[in-house]
Amino acid sequence: MRIAIVGAGAVGGYVGVKLALAGERVTFLARGANLEAIRSRGIKLILSDGAELVARDVQATADYAAAGPQDVVILAVKAHQVDAVANEVPKLFGPGTCVVTMQNGIPYWYFHRHGGPFEGRRVAAVDPAGACLRGIPPSRVIGCVVYPASVLASPGVIRHIEGDRFPVGELDGSASARVQAVSRSLTGAGFQAPVLDNVRAEIWLKLWGNLTFNPISALSRATLADICQFPPTRTLAASMMVEAQTVAHKLGITFRVAIERRIAGAERVGAHKTSMLQDLEAGRVMETDALLGSVLELAHMTETSVPTLEAVYALLKLLGRPLEASLS
Repeated sequence: MRIAIVGAGAVGGYVGVKLALAGERVTFLARGANLEAIRSRGIKLILSDGAELVARDVQATADYAAAGPQDVVILAVKAHQVDAVANEVPKLFGPGTCVVTMQNGIPYWYFHRHGGPFEGRRVAAVDPAGACLRGIPPSRVIGCVVYPASVLASPGVIRHIEGDRFPVGELDGSASARVQAVSRSLTGAGFQAPVLDNVRAEIWLKLWGNLTFNPISALSRATLADICQFPPTRTLAASMMVEAQTVAHKLGITFRVAIERRIAGAERVGAHKTSMLQDLEAGRVMETDALLGSVLELAHMTETSVPTLEAVYALLKLLGRPLEASLS
């Protein structure tokens, strides 16, 4: 298949290298030093065991129109960056192009093909002006939940830390031909990519940890092990999870694991800095609204009291103000 990777960073680079080496026709949409590195020497993936893979037979461009129509577009930029590319991504569309969204948090398309009283609602926290819905219509979207951890070590070089799961699902839960084709492609590249009948439930399960540990990590500069092994922050994490779970339950979501098991899973990851802490230390804008702001928006919609989440969100927004101001 012709597959475009929008964002050749930690996630997009990891996925793109393995897809290319599995024989897919991969084009990276990238910029700056990353683009030049990929063009000049390909893109390298350093696996968790130290082995190195290099995909040289790939295309790389900053020009969406030049890339041409694709079978699949993998949208691998962060949630707060989607609106910046929303007008460009349609240049990659052919009649049957689907878009696999690989963002953390509540996605902009969450209430489309959802059913119930909130059907079709826009999640303003992640799509404030509606640019994402206009440019990348939910009819083209296949949801995806990103479990692996990786980092962009240097331009054109991705370092994989752990994990290989990218479960995918149609927004209405159907087992369509296109979602099965995406699943086969990812599986053929060595990933675990089962087709889900409720991708939103999986999004919440991943988000449950992200909305908790990422903010605490950024605010305290602590690793996952630090947070989970220090009783006050372990209790704080549990309180945040209880509030988020209440919101999710009102939207028909059931969690398949208990809170203590979810916290124990984070503890097992060990002395790992969350992606939000990595962004903070690198001077990048954090995913505050995707991970927490969106959940507060859903809490308001469902008339749910979430005082702990609100307090942590306020502190995180204050912490991130200088970074956000630098981009305005």
